[in-house]
Order: sequence, then C-alpha cells, then structure tokens
Amino acid sequence: MQIAIVGGGPGGLYLAVLMKRLDPAHEITVWERNAPDDTFGFGVVFSDETLGGIENADREFAEAMACRFARWTDIDIHYRGRTHTVGGQGFAAMGRRELLRLLQRRCQDLGVSVHFSTPAPDTGVLRASYDLVVGADGANSQVRSAHAGVFRPTLDRRRNKYMWLGTDRVFEAFQFFVKETRWGTVQVHGYPYSADGSTFIVEMHEDVWRRAGFDSTEGTTLPPGASDEQAVERVRELFAEELAGHRVFANNSKWLNFTTVRNERWHHGNLVLVGDAAHTAHFSIGSGTKLAMEDSLALAACLHEHPDTASALAAYEAERRPVVESTQRAAQASLEWFENIGMYVRQEPTQFCFNLLTRSRRITYDNLRTRDPEFAERVDAAFAASQGLPEVAPAMFQPFRLGELELKNRVIVSPMDMYSAVDGVPGDFHLVHLGSKAMGGAALVMTEMVCVSPEGRITPGCTGLWTDGQRDAWRRIVSFVHANSTARIGLQLGHSGRKGSTRLMWEGMDDPLPYGNWGTVGPSPLPYGPGSPVPRELDRAGMDAVVADFVAAARRGAEAGFDVLELHCAHGYLLSSFLSPAANRRTDAYGGPLANRLRFPLEVFDAVRAVWPAGRPVIVRISATDWVPDGTTEHDAVEIARAFVAHGADAIDVSSGQVTRDERPAYGRSYQTPFADRIRHEVAAASGAAVIAVGAIASYDDVNSILLAGRADLCALGRTHLYDPHWTLHAAAEQEYRGAAEQWPLPYRAGARRPPSARTDAVRPRLSLLRAEAAGPGVHLRWVPSREPAPVVS
Repeated sequence: MQIAIVGGGPGGLYLAVLMKRLDPAHEITVWERNAPDDTFGFGVVFSDETLGGIENADREFAEAMACRFARWTDIDIHYRGRTHTVGGQGFAAMGRRELLRLLQRRCQDLGVSVHFSTPAPDTGVLRASYDLVVGADGANSQVRSAHAGVFRPTLDRRRNKYMWLGTDRVFEAFQFFVKETRWGTVQVHGYPYSADGSTFIVEMHEDVWRRAGFDSTEGTTLPPGASDEQAVERVRELFAEELAGHRVFANNSKWLNFTTVRNERWHHGNLVLVGDAAHTAHFSIGSGTKLAMEDSLALAACLHEHPDTASALAAYEAERRPVVESTQRAAQASLEWFENIGMYVRQEPTQFCFNLLTRSRRITYDNLRTRDPEFAERVDAAFAASQGLPEVAPAMFQPFRLGELELKNRVIVSPMDMYSAVDGVPGDFHLVHLGSKAMGGAALVMTEMVCVSPEGRITPGCTGLWTDGQRDAWRRIVSFVHANSTARIGLQLGHSGRKGSTRLMWEGMDDPLPYGNWGTVGPSPLPYGPGSPVPRELDRAGMDAVVADFVAAARRGAEAGFDVLELHCAHGYLLSSFLSPAANRRTDAYGGPLANRLRFPLEVFDAVRAVWPAGRPVIVRISATDWVPDGTTEHDAVEIARAFVAHGADAIDVSSGQVTRDERPAYGRSYQTPFADRIRHEVAAASGAAVIAVGAIASYDDVNSILLAGRADLCALGRTHLYDPHWTLHAAAEQEYRGAAEQWPLPYRAGARRPPSARTDAVRPRLSLLRAEAAGPGVHLRWVPSREPAPVVS
C-alpha cells in the first residue's frame, strides 16, 4: 500500500512503524508540521495492557521503551497537610521527547519517509495519490476540520483551566497536591517520567483562576511555542512548598481549557482518523498517547487482516469505538470530578482520598481492596466512624435512618412498572413480585408508580389507589412484607400526565392505545412525541382535582400500612412535565422561570405531606436532567431538590430523563450517580435529607463504592433485582458478611452459604507464584531512579 500519514506524533509514527514491520513493501510518508525536537509536553504514562500490545507487535521497540521507563505503584494524595499513600496501582512512564526519538529512529531504520517542519498537502490531493490517508494530527486536526461534514465532530470545551509544566523534582510516585487557597481549590497532577524530571500539571476551576489573578494575560497573544512566563512564575510561588526548592520548567506552557473531541464517524473512503484527531480523553486518566498508540495497533492489524481498505477501516472503527467511548465516559467522570473538587474539600480525609481514587468509576472499592487491603480497611473504618456506627461492615450493610424510619441496610428495590394489574388492582403477581424482593434482603422495597386516578394511568395494566378495593389489595401485600421479612415497603404515587393512554410496555413502549385515550392532561398542550395524544392543558379546576386525587391516594396508602411514600416527579409524568421547560410552555404563574414551574409540584407535595402520617418519611423522585438542550439541567435539579427539602422531603431520589423522546442520554455504569452526588453535597448535607442514587448500578461493588465516596446515602437497584430477587442476600454471602443487615428468612437459611464450586488438583507453579507475590497487593513500590544512563538515541 501507499500510505500518507498527516501528523508525526506517537500515533502517526507508531502506525508507520507497524505497517512497515508487517510489510516492508508498504510505501509510507509522514508529514509533521513541527521540527523533530519540537516536543510539547513532558511525560507520558502507559497501562500494562498497552505495553503488552506493543511488546507483542514489536519486541525490539518495546525493549527500547522498557529501559527508559520510570515505574512505581503508589499514589500520594496531599490533602489538609497530610500525605495519604495508596499502593498496588502500577504505572510506567517515560519522557515524551524520548518516546518520539525512539519512534523517529525506528521509522528511519525501517525506511519510512518523514517530512518534518512541512505542512501536509491538501487531503484531497493525498486521497487521489495514496491508497490510505491517515489523520493523526492531534486535537486541533486540520484533516478533521477539512472533512467536518463527514466526520461530524463535537467539541466540548470544559470549564477548568490547566497548564502543562515540568519540574526537576523527581517524584517517587503519582502525586495529587490538593491545595486550599484564599481563591479556592487548586490541584496538581504530578508524576515522574525519568531520572531527571516529573510532569507537573496545574489545574483549577475557571472561577478560581480568575479570582487568583491568572487571567491577567488572558487577552495576550503569545507567539507559537512561547510560554506564559508570568503565569509560570506565579505557579512557582504558589507551589513553592510542594516543589521543595526544585525548579519548574515551561514548554509551550499556557493556560488551556480541555476540549473533549468526539466524532460520529472516524473513516470516510480511504481517509481515517486516529488518536486525538478522532477522540480525546482528559489527562487526569492519562490516556492520550496510550489511546493513540492503541488505535495504531488496531488499525495496522485490521489493514493486515482484511482484503480491502473499506472493510479494514470499518473493522478498525468497530473494534476501537467501544473501547474509546468507555474510556471517554471514565475521563468525563474524572474531569467533572475535578471541575467540582470544591464540593468535596470538606470531606473527612480518608473519604476524600477514596472519592478521588474512584472518581472515574473504573477504580472501585473492590479494586482498591485487592491492590491495597490496608487502605480499604481504613476506608471501611472511617465510614463507620463518620456515621457513628459501632461495627465495621461493608458500607451497603450499614443501617440508615430515613426520617424516623430505621432501615437495616442501604439497598432499595427501585420502583419498576409491571403493567400487570386489572382495573388498577394489584394481584397475586404483585404479591409474589414485591414479596420475593422483600425476602431477598433489601431494606426498602418500592412499588411501581401507583396511579392516583383512572386518567392518571400510563397503561391499562397500571396499578392504582383511587378505590378502597385497591387499598385493600395493597394492604394484603404490605402485610405479607411485614410478616415475612424485615424489609420496609414504600408507595410511589404518580400521575402519567401526557404520557398516559399508552400500550403495555411489551406491546410498544410509549405507543398510544389503538382505541383512543382516556383524556391525557399536562401543563401545556404538547404531545410527548410523534403519534402521542395532545394533552389537555390543565386549568386551575383541573389542578385542584389532581391535588385532591393525590391526597385521597395518599390517605389510602397510609391506611394500607406503607412505611414510606415517594412522590413521582420524574420521567416526564405529570409533575415532572410541570418542572421541565421542554414540556411546560405556560405563560401563567405555573410556567416560565423555575420558581413558577415548581409551584404546582410543591402544591401537590404539601397536600400529600399534610395527610401522610408524620412519623413516616416522604421521598421525592426527580429527573436531574432531561438530556436535551432546552430541558431541565443539573443546575435546575439542585434548586428543585432544595425546594422539596425546604418543604419537608426526607430524601431525594435522583433519576434522569424520559421527559421527551428527543433525549440523548449519556448512558454508562452508574451514569446518574454524579447528579445524586452534587445534590447530596450542595443540598442534602446541610439539611440532613438523604439522597438516593439510581441508574445502572449493577454490582455490590458499585453500591459500596458510591456509599464510601459519599456520593449518596442509599442506592436503588431495579433490573438487578429482576435478574436476582435475592441479590442483596447473595451480596452478603459473597462478601462473607453475617449480621442484622442481611437476615435470611428462616426457611431459606440453609441457602445462606455460597454453593461449592468446582476445584482443581493442578499444582500451582511455586516459583512463578513467589515472583508474582513480590509485587503483589499491599506492596508499595516507589520510583527511585538508577543513575545509569539509558542507551542514547541519536
């Protein structure tokens, strides 16, 4: 093949090396607009997985890298005047300049033609002249810009300011310096990359940056390659203690806002993007060079394995996109954590360190317990102490007081619509469904959304509480739960609003009924989506009738014996649609600003709270974001939560979305937890209200991690309990926890131990085992460089 590569960074050069290794007959030309030594940045960090791929593809190059690595396992977190060390992580770093020299030399040895200080020809010319054109020209890719209509990029410019610097202080481990200043929180990400230097990245929120006066050079245009020396000098002064007399180095160092690059497509015809041209991930998870070189490994393999360019590029994108998107989700969580670090600086030090380490959701409690058991024990003990609990136990099995209600543990079975009622009456199905979940170990079992009127149903199969017969059917279920388990049971009350009169879920989710509707209502005459009925706009009389329906249903729920009431103000149902500007276009006192949009949901809440028994808690479920540009935002969610707590809500259950069919959710593991986290720190911490996290929380490790980091007080899981009704009890068995929080029903106690699994009589290789244990869990390895020089690369 004839291959043109635009960009001579690690991704572009490594692809050239790999393709030449696979077939020396390939003719490969690289254009790099900078000179060979114009290297911006300091150190780059690699994962074991990436290094394994490099070693497998080119052992000679891997060995040349290995002798230049700084290696260590520890992370030091400097917080509130103390250093907290966590081990067992495993890092390998080297200087970016060294890496590029190695790649340049390898290209030279293999016969790759590299043009430095030379802009690449127009991509149209290249595409006509070469079999393959690769855009490896970084986050500001000209290749991507020239074909934006095809790649359809989105550029998400973030709020924090950061500056990439170096220092001749050689750190022994990864360093997080979290510094409280009179302007706000400032942090440093630091790590060694050689015997002579370390990377030193300074980061802060833009508001802090301005208050500290770093914006004094904001309007100054610096020449290419120049650094903001005024800011660098301020950094030297600000971090004099952390630098301990060592120097700070600048290299094209200026204040930047990180931009997350995403593209809908990565290839078009014989044109393909790799590395930062295709995608970026925040530096706090150390992934830029790693991702670029992994892209090159995958692209080279696909070109070698497939018979034509089109199928190879399709295979490359199919292979890499899921990996990259997963990394970007982790990076997004990490960058948002650092954007909001000011929320966490009041946390107890051990919890703060755990929170920082688990910020991306890739590292969890179980990961840390495997890597550093001693640190995990400190986290468990600190959590118990912070809660005033006498016993150290897995966080999910610590008791919790919700209002005046004692819960045996922190697990809730989330409300899940079953669409299996007849005329709103729950039957034997609901008895078995909720009864089995209650006997499965959760502290609180929630009903599905129970509708307050026939018109308030979502589907014909929804349950209700508009008749005494329905109340009596619910009383039977509540009595069963109380008699056969130590769980509490909660009632979720709601009204479908404009999402009513639809088919059962398995007949067509949100599809309208074939025989018309029973009179859907909403804040405005806006249908939920195409084909949905146009709701009638509620007037004052209509709102009064809805309030009366909620009050009557709440009274019946109390008579049925429910322990908790949750008011459903989420997912686009009636009260949620009043809150959302995407559904509420009213011009009266109930529309417009958020304070007006809150008015009717608060009227309903106050009326329900007034008739609900004082000793029983009331929860409010909200959608923290509508996932559309003109909808409710996470900033609105904080104020919505604040309003309900001020009116007496004991807890906020933080969900998201389902308000409009146009939504674009950012799905991922525990993807809604950051919303709960923010509400807990900005609203609930001061009021004593609880916060419930919900949404793709799939493992007990996730639950423990969320609780230990202080992101929520309770966790609600839905589909997990459908998969395994005894999930909470099984989680206790797998964590070897025995205690009051996991009580098995007496007839089931014989099953409280994990069943035996298959065993093997194979003899373990003792010498290999000893070598593995030398650097195993709990071992702290620091970077103490040898003064023997690495081989020189000319």
